[in-house]
Amino acid sequence: QVQLVESGGGLEQAGGSLRLSCAASGRTFSTYTMAWFRQAPGKEREFVAAIYRSGAIAYYKDSVKGRFTISRDNGKNTVYLQMNSLKPEDTAVYYCAATQVWRDMGTMTSRRPYDYWGQGTQVTVSS
Repeated sequence: QVQLVESGGGLEQAGGSLRLSCAASGRTFSTYTMAWFRQAPGKEREFVAAIYRSGAIAYYKDSVKGRFTISRDNGKNTVYLQMNSLKPEDTAVYYCAATQVWRDMGTMTSRRPYDYWGQGTQVTVSS
């Protein structure tokens, strides 16, 4: 069982930056693939980024490539999402997710393999 707690959301102007954190409970954090998803009002929850157990491999949604960076600190049981050059369309509730699965990109960018989810943190980007 893994519990995930997100933090770091808030209100930011377009072009600004935010860093989200997700703290995980348990002693086996390094065995989990970690990911960030987001859900805007009236829309489906969508994949943003995922990172392999060691941090060596990461996947990104096309629209955030070059702006967002996912990273992890296995010693602190924490995964991060650094968000730069924010746009109003990045406005959403951001969720942290975890799974012990690592498959192809198509699989890891869907919600299907993720077993554990945080409660979410709101990110609002004003124009």
